[in-house]
Amino acid sequence: MPSDTVSILWFRQDLRLEDNPALCAAVKSGQFYPVYILDDENAGDWAMGAASRVWLNSSLDKLNHSLAGKLSLYRGNAEKILPALAARLGAGAVYWNRCYEPWRIGRDTNIKKTLNDANVVVKSFNGSLLWEPWEVLKKDATPYKVFTPYFRACRAGTLPAKPVPVPKEITALKDDEALSLEDMGLLPKQKKWVAQMHSHWDVGEKAAQHALSDFISNGLDRYKKGRDYPSEKSVSRLSPHLHFGEISPNFVLDKILEQSAGENRDHFYSELAWREFSYYLLYHFPKLPDENFQPKFDGFNWFGSQADLKTWQRGMTGVPIVDAGMRELWQTGYMHNRVRMIVASFLTKNLGVHWREGARWFWDTLVDADLASNSASWQWVAGSGADAAPYFRIFNPVTQSKRFDENADYICTYVPELAKLPTRYIYAPWEAPVEVLESVGLKLGRDYPEPITSLKASREKALSMYKDLAG
Repeated sequence: MPSDTVSILWFRQDLRLEDNPALCAAVKSGQFYPVYILDDENAGDWAMGAASRVWLNSSLDKLNHSLAGKLSLYRGNAEKILPALAARLGAGAVYWNRCYEPWRIGRDTNIKKTLNDANVVVKSFNGSLLWEPWEVLKKDATPYKVFTPYFRACRAGTLPAKPVPVPKEITALKDDEALSLEDMGLLPKQKKWVAQMHSHWDVGEKAAQHALSDFISNGLDRYKKGRDYPSEKSVSRLSPHLHFGEISPNFVLDKILEQSAGENRDHFYSELAWREFSYYLLYHFPKLPDENFQPKFDGFNWFGSQADLKTWQRGMTGVPIVDAGMRELWQTGYMHNRVRMIVASFLTKNLGVHWREGARWFWDTLVDADLASNSASWQWVAGSGADAAPYFRIFNPVTQSKRFDENADYICTYVPELAKLPTRYIYAPWEAPVEVLESVGLKLGRDYPEPITSLKASREKALSMYKDLAG
């Protein structure tokens, strides 16, 4: 490419400078315009949720700072904006890192054709996954549907790429007609909720790298067992950073593999691979977010009501570990993974609400809302997905909380109205004698809800229905 030709670097889910192959290509080509386009028009039903927009607002601000204020922002239909931008700026090439959501694949294919027809070079790269989905197939060239053989094939194949450093010199240009961050309109009107969300997170590339370093120093050595305990700091909390591409999985894995070999390191590697497997499933089965992976669930009689769903969303089910999880989600935009499984099992199997309803709520309230992981995980718990939990696996929220929140620290953090109860009654306050409740000034139905359903009866109903489905 002639040195007097400028290019465009299209940032998407790769809001970082370190280990960014598209950035490296743009820098090598000479001067370039770094741009970000908020494309709700093409996203349709999967336009970014409110919590993710709060995160994105801060992440774009941090990226712009890293680029010395040269990031150009736009919102609208990227199929129209990007070709028009290339023409107006005289760009001879456009670079981006690939995305794998079905709507993005279709959109990007159209954009590439339009740009190529206008004699604009388009080059895309893998900046988000350890392995490309089309590179890992069974011997008959069909995709895997079970995680273990998939991961085994990944590890036996090509090693993930080594992360590439930040280019030494970045010559970025700014479009004077671009929008300001405020013009992007990402922040909702609930300022108190936004401030509350911000208080729980540091956002951006530097924050992501710090979170990884902190996890390696303080959490990795007990990860395999500790990751199940929501009150412990034994998880990485990297999921939103990975989703927005503030850190790459290659960078994370490279740092993890530098640590001493052992079960904790291996288990974290497998969890990264579960993220990969979700993207793999979404790529090969693009209807995953909307349709049952196992068609036999198409006729399943989801018996839950909208009232049940609303009660669950508000964290007012009367089941403490479930309510704690749902309140953590609302307050922080995050929920511990063990608790995610508990609340999802409760919604789908105890309340009989369709998994899509839960997935939609998570989509709007999670800062790490990821179409691949969210869809695959909800279907896994519901039993309708690939490599799904057996139909008889119904998480008992009382048993789970006693096992993984032994001192009820997690529950009391988010359901403080139960904190004065003796610990043995916090898990299931409906089992506490009236005199015990009265002694701490607690009345069920007034200060904390009665259980929305009988755990035993709803479990038996679900087991019967699932058993009939299994045949």
